[in-house]
Amino acid sequence: MDKNSITGFVLIALLIFGFSWYNQKNVEETGAWNQEKETVTALEDIAGQMSQDANYAEIKAASDISVDSAALASQFGAFASSVRGTAQTIALENEVLSLTFSTKGGKIQSALLKDYKTYEEKPVILFEENTGNYSFTFVTANQRVITTDEMYFDVIQNKEIDGNQVLRMRLNAGNDAFMDFVYTIAPDSYVINFNIEQKNIASVLSPSSSAANLIWTQDLRRQEKGRVFEERYSNLYYKYLNDDVDYLKADKDQRETITGSLKWIGFKNQFFSSVMIAKTGFSNAVLDSKVIKDGDYLKKFRSEAEIEVNTKEREMASFDFFFGPNLYPLLREIDKQYGNDSKLKLDKLVPLGASVFRWVNVYIVIPVFTFLGKYISNYGIIILLLTIFIKMIIFPFTFKSYLSQAKMRVVRPEIQEINDKYPGTENQMKRQQETMALYSKAGINPMGGCLPMLFQMPILFAMFQFFPSSIELRGESFLWAKDLSSYDSIVSWNTYIPLITPYFGNHISLFCLLMTATNLIYIHLSMSANTMNQPGMGGMKVMQYMMPVMFMVFFNNYAAGLSYYYFVSLLITIGQTYMMRLFVNEEKMLAQMKANAKKPKKKTGFMARLEEAQRQQQAAMRQQQKNKK
Repeated sequence: MDKNSITGFVLIALLIFGFSWYNQKNVEETGAWNQEKETVTALEDIAGQMSQDANYAEIKAASDISVDSAALASQFGAFASSVRGTAQTIALENEVLSLTFSTKGGKIQSALLKDYKTYEEKPVILFEENTGNYSFTFVTANQRVITTDEMYFDVIQNKEIDGNQVLRMRLNAGNDAFMDFVYTIAPDSYVINFNIEQKNIASVLSPSSSAANLIWTQDLRRQEKGRVFEERYSNLYYKYLNDDVDYLKADKDQRETITGSLKWIGFKNQFFSSVMIAKTGFSNAVLDSKVIKDGDYLKKFRSEAEIEVNTKEREMASFDFFFGPNLYPLLREIDKQYGNDSKLKLDKLVPLGASVFRWVNVYIVIPVFTFLGKYISNYGIIILLLTIFIKMIIFPFTFKSYLSQAKMRVVRPEIQEINDKYPGTENQMKRQQETMALYSKAGINPMGGCLPMLFQMPILFAMFQFFPSSIELRGESFLWAKDLSSYDSIVSWNTYIPLITPYFGNHISLFCLLMTATNLIYIHLSMSANTMNQPGMGGMKVMQYMMPVMFMVFFNNYAAGLSYYYFVSLLITIGQTYMMRLFVNEEKMLAQMKANAKKPKKKTGFMARLEEAQRQQQAAMRQQQKNKK
């Protein structure tokens, strides 16, 4: 093969090799381009699909909202826009109250009393979000029922005006129509003013709507150490518009339907209350109280009533809330602020006894107690001084009763002679005649010892009501008693003992024990001086000695302040008895009585009426015997 042929083959081989290499490169680039194109196409397809899905979701969401909005509009009418929202809380407080409000329902969500603590030294909270609620029900123009508790309000105003804190929350009803809940809190006050104001609300409510329905509920929280007494003094109270205050029973479940109008409704604990006062009153109220047997709560209260609303006035309705202590001077002062025409009688939240006893607490005990409290901080000393003051008031009656008993003692030998001279039941009338004749000659009134004691009874029962109701004693310590408003236990146990635990409790109160011991001494002192040796007197002695023991069982759960008062009162009575024995000479008294007996004396008054009654009784018995013969 020549040189040219070889050169030709080499060139041909290079050409073939070059073409193959170039062709392979084009194939690779074309494949990559195609793959990239496919990838881009796939991404574009995915993006398109995503775009289609997003459009579908938006369309579907818009469709759902449209359908839901239509349903809400159908159900809630003009208030549909207020059904959805986010609940916000607003905290307001003054010197004595700390309140939390919620935009859901436009309500007071919790109430805390800043100056008081529970028996566990925790803040006194009257109610919280889950334990207290109130709402109003209205009828819309399309005849739908709406409840404010389901609605979301907007905070329109939260500022201080003329020294008062004002919170305005608005319930929008569209087309420049709304309903405002306006709360006004004055400094250092337990009273919160609550007004419902409106604009153009008549256009969205039923034309026949002149009333709204109120539902107010509260689980009554336990605040005190002694559950027994806190339950006993925790009631659902209410006051008739032009009448007195009444309440549901505390010891059992009760439901009451009130056909008349009410001025206020109160959820009362032993020492604290939540009260709702209506400017125009409540009507057709249904009140319900249920007892909670154990745990941190005592009662479940529920009140439902109608309230008058005026959709033609800016102010549709007006109320006042009272969240505070059952302090008698405070409640009386609130009554004065309302004026005599309102006659709220909030002071009836403090149970001071029936009218025949209540006046003693209102006009004597509370003024003295309040006066001493201004200058003395120790309530044990105040109770001591109050006891001395009361003993001074009733001392004339005590002394008169003692003189009557002393006269009975000095003629006891002569009465015994009469009993011995005329024994047996057949001579009973004769014994009575001779005894009355002896009393008449000696100038003795058989009722002279009892009547002065009866005059003291109102004070005795008034004090019995006063101490368990006195919030001033709450948390006040004296000697070993940590709280004079509750029992003072020196010994306690947790084991349930039948018959003992339900009635006596799982503790022993020292002041109650001292009162019992002092009462036994006083009874022994009285009986040793007055008891005659007559048939049946032994059984009476046993009964009289048993009474203090029964009182111990009864008073063991009562306020230590009450047992302390009776203990001091009995000590003073024993001291007075010994003092009167020193100053009253019974021998001289007997001589004077005999001298008086010799003087002619006209029978008048009680003795004359008593003898005349005996003569008539004797004549009737003689006539009866004749008829039998």
